[in-house]
Amino acid sequence: MTQAPVDTVAVNNKRLLVLGSTFAVGYTSMLISLNKAWYKEERTGFHWFNDNHEWKQLDKAGHFWSAFHQSRAGIDMLRWAGVPEKKAILYGGLTGIILQTPIEVFDGYQEDYGASVGDLVANTVGSAAVVAQELAWQDVRIMPKFSFHTTRYAEMRPNVLGSSLAEQALKDYNGQTYWLSVDVSAFLKEESRYPKWLNIAVGYGAQQMVYNDPEANKAAGLDHYRQYYLSPDLNLMHFKSRSKVWNTALYVLSIIKIPAPTLEYNRKNGLKMHALYF
Repeated sequence: MTQAPVDTVAVNNKRLLVLGSTFAVGYTSMLISLNKAWYKEERTGFHWFNDNHEWKQLDKAGHFWSAFHQSRAGIDMLRWAGVPEKKAILYGGLTGIILQTPIEVFDGYQEDYGASVGDLVANTVGSAAVVAQELAWQDVRIMPKFSFHTTRYAEMRPNVLGSSLAEQALKDYNGQTYWLSVDVSAFLKEESRYPKWLNIAVGYGAQQMVYNDPEANKAAGLDHYRQYYLSPDLNLMHFKSRSKVWNTALYVLSIIKIPAPTLEYNRKNGLKMHALYF
């Protein structure tokens, strides 16, 4: 649903103060927490690490998805505070970069990791993607989404891929799928009869990744491979109402891909149909 420009709306100083104070406190708390978490062990000198070949780039898709929605939220919160439209888009669009960059800085001091240029690029592209759509269409027509299902690979290396469901959702790339859900109706003429609630989503995932290094996977007898998906999806933002609680719930849930019948392609099995894919 297209949002009307708010350039003519006066800035709500009270809301802007609440927003700025909350962000400052939250951001400071995040930096302190990250600093304590990252520096439990002895730190090394700041260094870079090239991890672009790892995990079939699912981790980069995660950075893109996270930065996109953080910037999306930043833009909408500035709108809520009455900030002029273009300023809300440009300043709010930096939110994903601002929130994600400290993670790379802390990684740069970890002996087993290092700051990743690939992660920084993915963060920047994610934030830029929402800014570009807002400037071009005053709306988000192509929504990055996420879905997850458990896999047997987490049991093979739980210290890395997660031992609990929550940890696996974050760490087991085998079960993660990242989507681009396209609001088809937004690209058609207003008189089109195409259902406005029906999106088409393309997804990306990968399997048999127990180790981050491709050669280590091969040594373990695993043949890691990419997966591509095509699926219908619900445009949840189409179901907005006058209820702020309902609309907020839709806004939050819109980052998740709704389970649906899905067509998959991969090099090992060719085409495969899933009656319901998570």
